[in-house]
Amino acid sequence: MTEPATADLLAAVRPGGKPVPEGGEAGGELGGSVLRLFARTFVENRLAVAGTTLIVIMAGFCFLGPVFYHSDTLNTRLLDTNMPPGNGWPLGTDDSGRDILGRLMLGGQSSLEVGLSVALLASTFGAVWGAIAGYAGGIVDALMMRFVDGMLAVPGLFFFLFLASVIRPTLLLIIFVLSIFSWLVPARLSRGETLSLRTREYVQAVKVMGGSRRRVVFRHILPNAIGTLIVNATFQVADAILALALLSYLGFGLSPPAATWGGMLSAGITYVYDGYWWQVYPAGILIVLTVVAFNFIGDALRDASEVRLQHR
Repeated sequence: MTEPATADLLAAVRPGGKPVPEGGEAGGELGGSVLRLFARTFVENRLAVAGTTLIVIMAGFCFLGPVFYHSDTLNTRLLDTNMPPGNGWPLGTDDSGRDILGRLMLGGQSSLEVGLSVALLASTFGAVWGAIAGYAGGIVDALMMRFVDGMLAVPGLFFFLFLASVIRPTLLLIIFVLSIFSWLVPARLSRGETLSLRTREYVQAVKVMGGSRRRVVFRHILPNAIGTLIVNATFQVADAILALALLSYLGFGLSPPAATWGGMLSAGITYVYDGYWWQVYPAGILIVLTVVAFNFIGDALRDASEVRLQHR
């Protein structure tokens, strides 16, 4: 590398070793304007605002609702089984006499906890895996990504069926199992972003100054790829909630008296032909609304991210 080229790279780094955005010191103002444009693009999306509002309402319903609405959601009451809405039961009771409204709140807590936890774990691990693979390149990249491709080829449905037959599921186990199959897409996204970012001048400057690979990956590449990963994480929350509902049908959901929306939906299907609609529709509607809301947010974040990249 010639001395002028080295000087150009070093000029891209502040004395503290942090990269200066394009445009020199004015890059800070440019970065602020891009963030404002990102926020304005998101807020102007009515579906995104509706989705965010719906998620806030749903979280309040699930986590604050039990503070104001007290009901017995765990114990079986045989005299009150399959009661229709009314007479002290706003949404009726299930086949064990438990209040459905209270169980919707309890089940929402489990569903949201699983969705958010899986998205966080999968996105974090996948981002690090993909960034390391993309930055290392060569044989390391090939081996790490072939492992990802191999995992993508594993039919998760059969794996879940096997676990359902040998292990009693818990909330932590369900989160762990779903995360195993959810980090693969973030890993591929992170690798793609890394392949683009590793050629940037500020990354080359850090390498010239003797910065370690760990510093390059965790201080410069991952922070600049976070936008794409956050967009994907919102979709993963919705996917995890749907997957939890599917696992309940397969017998790998939480065991009663614990509640999830998917478990309530699965149990209520048995009685839908008897006219007990209140055991099916409320849980199904909440699942659909939550999944659609997170998808609205994900779509808006993706659109806003594209606007940000155009002004980078």
